[in-house]
Amino acid sequence: MAPVLELAVQDVAGARIARRAGATRVELCTALGATGGLTPSIGMIEAVVAQGIAVHPLIRCRPGGFAYDADEIAVMARDIRAAVGAGASGVVVGALTPGMAVDRDALARLLDGIDPYAVEVTFHRAMDVVDDRATALDALARSGIIRVLTSGGAPRCIDGLDALSAMVAHAHGRIQVMAGGGIRVDDIAAVAGTGVDAVHLSGRRTVADSGGPGGGTGDYDAVDETLAIAAAVALGI
Repeated sequence: MAPVLELAVQDVAGARIARRAGATRVELCTALGATGGLTPSIGMIEAVVAQGIAVHPLIRCRPGGFAYDADEIAVMARDIRAAVGAGASGVVVGALTPGMAVDRDALARLLDGIDPYAVEVTFHRAMDVVDDRATALDALARSGIIRVLTSGGAPRCIDGLDALSAMVAHAHGRIQVMAGGGIRVDDIAAVAGTGVDAVHLSGRRTVADSGGPGGGTGDYDAVDETLAIAAAVALGI
């Protein structure tokens, strides 16, 4: 079976493009280019849910590493409950121990009270800094996580094809492997050839729009519809 397409989006317009392109779902976040993605607002989640596509918000309270203290875990647990209450059909989470292993205790606290049969849980690219990907896959499968997002530990998926193939083989259907990380349209055939269950990309373009002295960099990212459609075509959607 060919992989499905997931697009990373940051706004309503991006979700509309994803739906038109035939994406199965969107990962919704904010500050993607600057930080790798942070938790979107509840208002944004509600607005994107209203576009008629499955919405999986990223739940990440700050940039940086993935070992969190008790206060950070508590905040993200609140964000997860709020996102599900706003209509999200899944969430994207991740937590590691200081030793770079999957923090199963933190995951249990994050997902406390969330019905795993009603809400799909994806483990994000914290997977790409774990000390042992095979052990991490085993831990996540036992934790009821439905999929993992990974570049195979490489800066870009095209450089991690062997690792992606090995992860798919090790997962052996117990957990989905979704390839994501610097994927270009020309890379999709090779990435899909590893046997991954899904391909995740942002297909971003940069919009120059100055906010003045207090408005930050003056640029922001938006989904490029031409790239999104080309990715879907490359996957046979």
